Amino acid sequence: MDGINETVTPSGEGCVECLANGGWWLHLRRCAECGHIGCCDNSPSQHATHHYHETSHPIITSFEPEENWFYDYQTQEYVEGPSLAPPDAHPEDQPVPGPHGKPPHNWQSLLHK
Repeated sequence: MDGINETVTPSGEGCVECLANGGWWLHLRRCAECGHIGCCDNSPSQHATHHYHETSHPIITSFEPEENWFYDYQTQEYVEGPSLAPPDAHPEDQPVPGPHGKPPHNWQSLLHK
């Protein structure tokens, strides 16, 4: 399927950009083409969607434990997808929101709805 590379591993355990700039996220998304880990659209910085706009990589999947879905930015629909190279989620002991110690006390009021 275009936009999915089953052999690419995730870029890390958290949002690449948030970790680099001291930010935080609510949930994580994985680019199914290159493995980039970005934060979801409810997160303050929405790095997964920014990655799509910068690269045109069309498919993301959840990088949350026990979630198994794919989303196509081009069609704006959920799609079926194959198993990707592990790991398929961030470590279960990683807090939500994360990373540990970064979300402010008023984090819920800072989310995009």
